[in-house]
Order: sequence, then structure tokens, then C-alpha cells
Amino acid sequence: MLTISKQFHFSASHVLDKLPSWHKCARMHGHNYVVVMELSAHPDDLTEAGFVRDYGDLDRFKTWVDETLDHRHLNEVMGISTSAENMALWIFSQWVERYPELTAVWVSETPKTWAVYRVERRRRAPAEVGRGPGPG
Repeated sequence: MLTISKQFHFSASHVLDKLPSWHKCARMHGHNYVVVMELSAHPDDLTEAGFVRDYGDLDRFKTWVDETLDHRHLNEVMGISTSAENMALWIFSQWVERYPELTAVWVSETPKTWAVYRVERRRRAPAEVGRGPGPG
């Protein structure tokens, strides 16, 4: 497999409201988030130009991040618990249909912490699928 990745940044607030009231993350707070989109393809499945996907195609994701997440209160945007783990899964779910090569979304709230949602991406079936083993 060949893998590409690209980083995106945004700032947002959230509250982890399922935590005990004494927990610091139960209060409203914010982060300077980093999101990494990871896309993969088998060498036989690269584009004619030799790409997993053109990095320019990820501009749509950057626009979505800027319009949907940046300087927002994530509890109002996501509709689920706003943990980094849930955010990685939520972003993956929002974008996997548009980017079928998407294999992982990484979310960081601090420089030392990351949550990752990853799937195994299988190689596309070759034209000879269904042909028995051995010489043609």
C-alpha cells in the first residue's frame, strides 16, 4: 500500500459533558486542533499521474473544516460526545464516501495526544477476478 496524508488546523471549544463535574474537561474549554487525513491505495490502483489522490482534491475538506469546525462550539456541530476519538470517527464518516481511499483520520487536541480512527482498505479487485488459479 502507498499512503499519503495531509494536516489541517482549526480552533474550537467543547465540553465533555459525560465526565464528572470535578474533571477539568467537563468545563467549557478549547483546543487548537490538528486533523490528519490519511489516504491509501495499492500501487496498481494509483491514478494515471501516479497519485493515491491529488492533494489539491483535499481542498474541499479544508473548506469544510474552515466553515464547519473552525471557531465553533463542537457540541453544537457534532451532535455526539466531542472526544477526540469520536471526532476522528465522525470526520471519517462524513468524508469516506467523497474520498474512498480514506483509511484513517487522526485528531490531536494537544501536541502530545492523538486519537486515530483507521480502517483496513483492501485492494480493488483486478479484472481477472473469478478466473481460477494457474496459467490463463
